[in-house]
Amino acid sequence: MLTKVQLEHLEKRLLQERAKALRALGLFDAMTKADREAGDTDFSAYTDHMADQGTEAQEREKAALFATKEGRYLYRIEEALRRLYSDPDNFGRCHGTGKMIAFERLDALPHARYSIEHKKELEARGE
Repeated sequence: MLTKVQLEHLEKRLLQERAKALRALGLFDAMTKADREAGDTDFSAYTDHMADQGTEAQEREKAALFATKEGRYLYRIEEALRRLYSDPDNFGRCHGTGKMIAFERLDALPHARYSIEHKKELEARGE
């Protein structure tokens, strides 16, 4: 079982990671808003070169992928906070083995649900 000090540390880490992910998603929102506003100008009647259009489409696709990845990461952070707040006595317990996850792993990856050993087993099986 984790100590109160360790749990407080992990809560702080999770909140920091959540803030970082929210900032990243906010940046994505600002970029897409700027793209939409840029398309509403008088210059939008002029077509860009096909290569420019392809580059812009690729950049929008990368930004959407980034937002999706950040969105999934934010979800995992939120789930970890829910686990921490709802059942602090069992926070940090591996969902596969039931054993405690090493504090060092949780410090590095505060939303981890599996011990490093169990995670390696899952990856070896292709899960």
